[in-house]
Amino acid sequence: MALPRNEETDQLFRSILVLRNVDECYQYFEDLCTVREIQSIAQRLAVARMLADGQSYQSTTSGTGASSATISRVKRSLDYGAGGYALILDRLTGREEMT
Repeated sequence: MALPRNEETDQLFRSILVLRNVDECYQYFEDLCTVREIQSIAQRLAVARMLADGQSYQSTTSGTGASSATISRVKRSLDYGAGGYALILDRLTGREEMT
């Protein structure tokens, strides 16, 4: 199921796109989300990175503390999702190689 597009969601995404650096992200997301929500999103990205690198479910669980349900959900998104994880992981890898 695709994320429904509407003006509120578009505005949310536009607001993220105008952030200039990690410090601004911390400021904005601290106001926007709970600490737990941010930790959950960060954990999903870590799970995606480990799975994309070929790590097993067991090593991903021990490396991230994520539940098997979270790992399965992320794996499903990697395999059948919209391609967002792959896009971001590719870009992050490219940025890391440049620095």
